[in-house]
Amino acid sequence: MIDVTDQITSVRRRAGRRPFKAAEARYVTIGRVFDVPLDDLWNACTSPERLPQWFLPLTGDLRVGGQYQLEGHAGGTIDRCDPPERLLATWEYEGDISWIELRLSPEGEGRTYFELEHLFDTVDEKWAEYGPGAVGVGWDMALVGLTLHLATGESVDGEQAMAWFGSTEGLSFITASGESWYTANVDSGEDPAVARAAADRNAAAYTGAGQG
Repeated sequence: MIDVTDQITSVRRRAGRRPFKAAEARYVTIGRVFDVPLDDLWNACTSPERLPQWFLPLTGDLRVGGQYQLEGHAGGTIDRCDPPERLLATWEYEGDISWIELRLSPEGEGRTYFELEHLFDTVDEKWAEYGPGAVGVGWDMALVGLTLHLATGESVDGEQAMAWFGSTEGLSFITASGESWYTANVDSGEDPAVARAAADRNAAAYTGAGQG
């Protein structure tokens, strides 16, 4: 389905804390360069017609102050939109509220740097238990879909994608992603033993390792 090594190594991952909305927030940031123009990547990431081709169907009032809903997943409110470079919105899922910020920037002729930041309250139970990989691995999986869509121009078959993530190769991708988020956590200043324990719990949650 995809070159696991290339997909892991071509993505930049960061985690830590930063000022946000007059307070401090934890964040995970995932980014990579795509060989497509800025406007095309913006369209792929924000268009209700194209998002289902690699992510999830999107509905709602897609303007600043409007609400959106991803089918079967998160919804929220669009706080800021500066086409074709920046989008900030709340990310509301299972009673939790966090924020996502999409940032796109030109990276030479016909290339664009994609960066998505997911921000959380500093007192976040899932982060304490699973570390940044709790959402970071999920965004890595989503980026596989975007990578395939941009490379082929075609829709990604959701059932085939989930089957691949459950295969030996797909599980190796999930494991490598988790290890990369462990490294990002340690690089942010987290105690290695704490980061290791969180990463191991996260790996078990994603892969089912250790379950009877």
